[in-house]
Amino acid sequence: MAKSIGATHAVPRKGIRLWSRRGVARSEALWGWIWISPWVVGFLIFLVGPMIASFYFSLTDYDLISPPRFVGLENYITALSGEDELFWPSLGRTMLFVAITVPLGVAGSLGMALLLNQAFRGIALFRTIFYLPSLVPPVAAALIWAWMLQPSFGIVNYFLQTIGLPGPPWMTSPQWALPSVIVVALWSSLGGARMLIFLAALQDVPQELTEAAKIDGANALQRFLNVTVPMISPVIFFNFVLGVIGSFSVFTVAYIATDGGPAYATWFYVLHLFHNAFSFLRMGYASALAWILFALLLAFTFTQFRLAKSWVHYGGETRADA
Repeated sequence: MAKSIGATHAVPRKGIRLWSRRGVARSEALWGWIWISPWVVGFLIFLVGPMIASFYFSLTDYDLISPPRFVGLENYITALSGEDELFWPSLGRTMLFVAITVPLGVAGSLGMALLLNQAFRGIALFRTIFYLPSLVPPVAAALIWAWMLQPSFGIVNYFLQTIGLPGPPWMTSPQWALPSVIVVALWSSLGGARMLIFLAALQDVPQELTEAAKIDGANALQRFLNVTVPMISPVIFFNFVLGVIGSFSVFTVAYIATDGGPAYATWFYVLHLFHNAFSFLRMGYASALAWILFALLLAFTFTQFRLAKSWVHYGGETRADA
């Protein structure tokens, strides 16, 4: 009889414990949603909502004054068919900018990180100095560079003249404007966050591997190509992806320093989008341009991820062709 009574009391206790665990799990899940709800609400309001609205406006003729008028794919056809005479030149100019600045920027920031990955007195000061470009606001940097490259009284031409060299017209010449913007973009990309990410990756490379390669007779270049590069290849890939996205979105320097000129020499894609939206009030067409850029970036990023399988190596990864 005692065993029978004990058994009857054990069942509800087990059920209470199970209910208690489920209640705790539900409570934790509820509090989790409560804590992340500000981010979720912000994501929906400030990202998803504007993207949906932008896609809708891309199918309309909208000038911020009159109500949107549905036109279907007319805005996309206007851009891709060449009816907009500045679309393809601005896209080509932007792709040229990407092709130059991304490889040079990644290689330059990696080289800078290699120089700063040394052990000598004052290295912390040098690392701080080379990180400073990322702390300068882009608008301020563009204004300073526009002043430095001013043909008449700019400090760059002043120094060139002191050593007997003629000062180019820099940002006031169609031939020199695009190279000038590229130089400014490279200056901002050599130091800063990209260099810091490379520096952290280099410091994470096991010294045992490089020492073993050195014992096997590998010189410095061979150790770098066969040990260091594979170890930091995920970071190289990461910087390439972000570099392509950032270079396709180039705007500040061209808008502040040249406003797309002279003779449309620095009229980049995002600048073309901006002027269509806020100068010409062609908000529907500008939205279509934004979605074309989004599709282009998506295609480039997907291609980079596909190609990355052949050269990016992650720790602990086993390849079928190894």
